[in-house]
Amino acid sequence: MIVTIDGPAGAGKSTIAKLLAAKLGFRFLDTGAMYRAVTLAALRRGVPCQDATGWAELAKQLEIRFLDQRVLLDGEDVTDPIRASQVTAHIRYAADNPQVREHLVKLQQEIGRRGDMVTEGRDQGTVAFPHAECKIFLTASPEERARRRVRDLQQRGERPSFDEVLAQQMQRDRRDSCRAVGPLVQAPDAIEVDTDSMAIDEVVERLVEIVVTRRHAGLGEPGYKKLQEAAVSPRDDDAQELCLH
Repeated sequence: MIVTIDGPAGAGKSTIAKLLAAKLGFRFLDTGAMYRAVTLAALRRGVPCQDATGWAELAKQLEIRFLDQRVLLDGEDVTDPIRASQVTAHIRYAADNPQVREHLVKLQQEIGRRGDMVTEGRDQGTVAFPHAECKIFLTASPEERARRRVRDLQQRGERPSFDEVLAQQMQRDRRDSCRAVGPLVQAPDAIEVDTDSMAIDEVVERLVEIVVTRRHAGLGEPGYKKLQEAAVSPRDDDAQELCLH
């Protein structure tokens, strides 16, 4: 079963998707980290932002791995560096690049064929996995999303201005929604969940209910009971590794 979680920046997709996957015993794929890894690599190697072909060729050369909830870029742990403000400010050069998106979406689809997975991003339910059994659109008000981003950056040692973060976020929302390839849009069959005024555990529980209900409808009583049991008592899986190359 594939569960897609799409939504705007700051909606809590990565955190919620990761917890939901653990709760259900599913694998977790952070597609945003893939675009961030490409962006970090391009910045480090000095590939000009306007060199779309250069960014696309670089993306095809990189090895991106997910191991124990860490992101490895060509063997280096870049879990924290890919979340820096500089990467966020330039990620559009990867996200808006049709060739980069095509390459990464193919990798995402390949991983999706390996079994139960929760995947999050901007176009998972519309482009990468249009036939996913369960689609969720996670959102929150612009102000709440900006506050979350500020807290995240402060925890990483940065001192951002709320107004600047809000302005950058709204600009990014416009770019994401107007992107020619893989724009941010809610799939017609996705269930919208507004996370304003909701604690993280409340959001996760709501999403568990949605997934279990969809599983019940698709697999009948046996599959429904199996997923319920997994959600109540999630198993301690061995360290999982996803390799993208």
